[in-house]
Amino acid sequence: MYDHIGLKVRNLDASVGFYTAALAPLGYVLYSRDETGASFGPKGEPALWLYLHNGPAGAGAHIAFRAPDHAAIRKFHSAGLEAGGRDNGAAGPRADYSPSYFAAFLIDPDGNNVEAVCT
Repeated sequence: MYDHIGLKVRNLDASVGFYTAALAPLGYVLYSRDETGASFGPKGEPALWLYLHNGPAGAGAHIAFRAPDHAAIRKFHSAGLEAGGRDNGAAGPRADYSPSYFAAFLIDPDGNNVEAVCT
């Protein structure tokens, strides 16, 4: 349904480091980068755009990335933690969402709730 998502970030280096590490297990790569922003997505298809923003922090967004399997979700979570993300829910089933829902949640450097999920 969506073509791409843009997030405002206060520290572009921290955000690029976080998303590079956390999204690699899901098959996403850093597609472009300059002094004002960066983009990530499947090779040749940027779908997440980060924009440097020096204003006040927003309330945070929730972004969920589709993962190919449970192993990728576990790797997303551990890589994101190592890259400066904060735990917001370890990899595991979420039966309250649906019987086959498996996900992990991280808080990125700007307070966004970032999820990897497969069903």
